[in-house]
Amino acid sequence: MFRIKICGITNYDDARAAVDAGADALGFNFYRGSKRYIEPRNARAIIGRLPQSVVKVGVFVNSAPEVINEAIEQAGIDCVQLHGDESAEVVERIAARVPVVRAHRCGNSGLLRLAQFLQDCRSFGRHPAAVLFDSAAIGDFGGTGRTLDWESLTNARSEIGDARLILAGGLSPKNVAEAIRVVQPDGVDVASGVERAPRFKDPALVATFVSEARQALSRIHQL
Repeated sequence: MFRIKICGITNYDDARAAVDAGADALGFNFYRGSKRYIEPRNARAIIGRLPQSVVKVGVFVNSAPEVINEAIEQAGIDCVQLHGDESAEVVERIAARVPVVRAHRCGNSGLLRLAQFLQDCRSFGRHPAAVLFDSAAIGDFGGTGRTLDWESLTNARSEIGDARLILAGGLSPKNVAEAIRVVQPDGVDVASGVERAPRFKDPALVATFVSEARQALSRIHQL
């Protein structure tokens, strides 16, 4: 699993800049409704040039398990992030060798919907390796730049069990250290907060974000 993920990668230059900055995971968005969408075959062209040590995450929104498994093979990703309203059955049907990150868009229901989902996962015998907490926005599935209410995650650890806690939702180089201090996650995820324009990262922002995040994570986990 990863500690610092740069999501919404659409080109090799941005991927290389993120890796050089020290990010240990990159996200490729396979949801056609996203402005950061990339076709699996195009993601493969980028992934094939990256170090094996970097975690390549495929982001999906309400895709059928067959589509997800096909993209795993076509793109060469080694982790799946479910960012829609997928059921626990979908998790169970994803290739067993690939860990699953479940995104939870925090809204008015708090953690109730997540708790039910994780209970259903236990009944199917496959639990997500991590839960990613993102901000909720009507009609959007992440990457909105809206800051999550960090205080709302006070009890998140008790809900997700052994799964790792990944924090997203409006993170940027300016606020990631404070967000980590408050939430104390296992990792962080950013997309719009390090962009100069949609689909294009700003290398300087990426480098600063990774540096700030790594220092803050080191303080709470004593890395």
